[in-house]
Amino acid sequence: MTMLRRMMRHPIFWPVLALVVLIVVNTLSRPSFLSITVKDGGLYGSLIDIMRNSSQLMLVSLGMTLVIATRGIDLSVGAVLAVSGAVSLTIIGSSDSPGDLGTVTVAILTGLLVTLVLGIWNGFLVSVVKIQPIIATLLLMFAGRGIAMLITKGQITTINSPPYRYLASGHLFGLPVAFLIAVVVVVLVSIVVRRTALGMLLEAVGINPEASRLAGVQSRGIIWMVYALSGVLAGLAGILYSSNIMAADANNAGLNIELDAILAVVIGGTSLMGGKFSISGTVVGVLVIQTLTTSITFLGVPPAVTPLFKALVVIAICLVQSQKARDMLFSRRRRRTAAPAVAVAEAETEAVAR
Repeated sequence: MTMLRRMMRHPIFWPVLALVVLIVVNTLSRPSFLSITVKDGGLYGSLIDIMRNSSQLMLVSLGMTLVIATRGIDLSVGAVLAVSGAVSLTIIGSSDSPGDLGTVTVAILTGLLVTLVLGIWNGFLVSVVKIQPIIATLLLMFAGRGIAMLITKGQITTINSPPYRYLASGHLFGLPVAFLIAVVVVVLVSIVVRRTALGMLLEAVGINPEASRLAGVQSRGIIWMVYALSGVLAGLAGILYSSNIMAADANNAGLNIELDAILAVVIGGTSLMGGKFSISGTVVGVLVIQTLTTSITFLGVPPAVTPLFKALVVIAICLVQSQKARDMLFSRRRRRTAAPAVAVAEAETEAVAR
């Protein structure tokens, strides 16, 4: 019992439980949900699809986690994702050899470089100009779509490049390349923030920026860095997104992905007040969001009520995850259980007195 209570108090216990429940519900509704087949050296199945499709959200959520850890927020990740895909596909599409590995490499690096500049711009507005993060990134959220439209000239740019398609459709060691890229990035960032002093500095800046500055922490540089990293990770997600559909759609690429990323971060136990963050929790939160999205399709939920269904499930997960909500629920149950016992005790006391 004590071990169970300890497990229930762990920050990612409830997100993991929610993920297990979603998998069980999907399996009950469609027994083939857990089946995995091997074809041409790659693994295929619903679980593999969830892993592949979660790669973009995982990268965006990773950057969002670090930004939120510093009391910030980045609403521009969806637009930055669209810009990255537009830049890369425009370069490949305008090349005489779109299937050349060198062309694809230059296109990817250019796309990431542009998103790095956009992330640095966000960091400059927040850390130097002192604009509130939600306002600073909201500007780029709208302007980024316009930049992507200018790059693609308002058209949906399509290409045919096998090396570029491999990023989203290829397999390595049986697993999707896109998922492996996301896992490698998550592991590298986790090592950097948890095996060095950077993680502690991030939490210090998030808990009290002024106190950390007085203590000698370069809070401006740290905030600038996390926004730049968030931009690059959103750019990498844009590369994966565009390689999946082999097109640059400035209007729909990364649409509302910032909201899913914030939900994944919150479900994972990272505090929106800053200072406390969990990368492993964010990964679980991303898998919960992606599995929920897949469940909506499997369960046949009408598209018109999909946002409502998704919101209700996320609210339920957040309520179960909330210690205060659980305390309120259990204290009410204890009062209901205790009330009859107290009445019986009082009756027995009165009987003895008579």
